[in-house]
Amino acid sequence: MSGVSSVSSSDFRQIAIRTEAGKAERLFRAAVSAFCSLTRPSRREIAQLEDLTLPLFDEVSVESRRYVAAALSECEYAPTALVRRLAEEPVETAAPLLTRSNALSDIDLIALIGRHGLPHARAIARRKELNPTIADLIRALERPTLVKTRPPETVTRLAPKPEPAAKADADRPVPGTAAENARRRLRSMMRPTDASADVNAFLGQPAYVKLRETALTGNPAFFQTALADALEIDFATARSVTGQSSYAGLLAALRALDLSEDRAFLIAVAVYPGEFPHPQAIRLFLDRYRLLHREAALDKVRAWMAETPSRAVRGNAPDAADIESREASNSDDAGADLKAS
Repeated sequence: MSGVSSVSSSDFRQIAIRTEAGKAERLFRAAVSAFCSLTRPSRREIAQLEDLTLPLFDEVSVESRRYVAAALSECEYAPTALVRRLAEEPVETAAPLLTRSNALSDIDLIALIGRHGLPHARAIARRKELNPTIADLIRALERPTLVKTRPPETVTRLAPKPEPAAKADADRPVPGTAAENARRRLRSMMRPTDASADVNAFLGQPAYVKLRETALTGNPAFFQTALADALEIDFATARSVTGQSSYAGLLAALRALDLSEDRAFLIAVAVYPGEFPHPQAIRLFLDRYRLLHREAALDKVRAWMAETPSRAVRGNAPDAADIESREASNSDDAGADLKAS
């Protein structure tokens, strides 16, 4: 078609006008086809495509979703929101995007594996230059009983080399290494190679950066200090919240800070790596996080703040067991709500 490369945002509007009422399929496909012909779409054109297609998403057939997923998988400037929505589809539809799209970040890929398990993980495994940490995660899902720690040369700077083990114990995991391994892999994944990139990427979000970096150190006191600063609570309260056996208290703290679910998950898995042994556990965390209203989380933080003056009068720290029992009860309530939904 001549003049295809000159298609602009006004063409999207003309497509909508020319399309007969109720022909969502035609509009959905035509809008994406016109967009993919653009050499370098503007932000406005990207936003306009999402405005046109996302409201139609539930009205179009699986065949149209599959067509659009394949088209956008080859598109260098694909709209992120639409790609993420398509990536949540069954793997038969989402596979081209999972395999090729550069609109999906490493964080998106981890979240997708957590929500959809092996089918999506296997498609993601076919990506070129896949992050080694994600590749390790997929291998762990494929054959969980055969997962081993990373080769010694990748960790010698962080920990002393272990003494040689007896041959019979060679494949037996060393106690405590699983949690440290998870933190180490997340740390290497989340820290950009260029120091300036970290500043630019998270400009204006110092609280999240501080929480993320301190959580990935594996030192509870560092993270507890950062959490106390972010929530404006005292250190003893932050220590009690994160010292629980479950992540219920941390869930409320992160929700009160209004972190996105992928960022909240990264922090939670760094602090409580043992709580996420399989994709179902990740999915449960994300569901609980979505169900927890921010105002309810803020009320909980205000209650923690109110405990600080009374604790100062008493001259002792809060009873961690008491806080844990309250949070466990709230977690059970959230779980009950989840089942009911």
